[in-house]
Amino acid sequence: MNTFTYYPGCTLRTKAKDLDTYARSSAEALGISLVEPENWQCCGGAYTTAKDEIATKLSAVRTLNSAKEAGQPLITVCSACHNVIKQTNYDISHDEDMAAKVNNYLKLDEAYTGETTVYHYLEMLRDVVGFDNLKKKVVNSFKGKKIAAYYGCLLLRPSKALAMDDPENPTIMEDFIKAIGGTPVIYAQRNECCGGYITMEDKAQATKRSAKVMNSAQEQGADMIITACPLCLYNLKKNSGSELPVYYFTELLAEALGVKEAGNE
Repeated sequence: MNTFTYYPGCTLRTKAKDLDTYARSSAEALGISLVEPENWQCCGGAYTTAKDEIATKLSAVRTLNSAKEAGQPLITVCSACHNVIKQTNYDISHDEDMAAKVNNYLKLDEAYTGETTVYHYLEMLRDVVGFDNLKKKVVNSFKGKKIAAYYGCLLLRPSKALAMDDPENPTIMEDFIKAIGGTPVIYAQRNECCGGYITMEDKAQATKRSAKVMNSAQEQGADMIITACPLCLYNLKKNSGSELPVYYFTELLAEALGVKEAGNE
């Protein structure tokens, strides 16, 4: 059994419980052990690029160091959490000044300099389980369903730090859809912003952006959209005005593996 340190993040404890619940049950079905670190803190939700801003990065480093001490890779499932933690790990690995400041703050027994390997849950499915092996474990196929993957802003960018997939022409979610038996829908807005971060400040613009995403997918014949981002799911469902269903990819995974009752909303 492969064991990962699992960072759920704050939203998966509140508004995005389904993303977390189905991730855990699916991992168990796939022989993946997820071990939550003790006393984890909020990652911050957005990565601060200012070079002199260190304090906001410390909680991410604590989580990364917990995985290092456990001798395990770190896995996340929320797009925002993954973005923050992966960028933090990349920068501390490439910026000696940042690493020195972070370690001066934390006073760790051993300095942390980026030793932990960080996976997004989708990367775990691709690189550890393997999509071919996942396909063999499917008991409830999505055959006949046209499924649109929505990447959004945070899952792929900045591409140098996240290094998950081609930011302009990604395939990881489409390959996931194929593995569970569905037909991926390629549409123009799949890796464009939905306006989620401005939904409180400028709801009209968020509505415009999310509607553009949904309409783009629907025009290509999508039956549903999947995402890994709680903020994207909220915005696409609440602000777009579209009736096209939006789900977390983990919910479809759980249904495909038979650990969620098929068709149960």
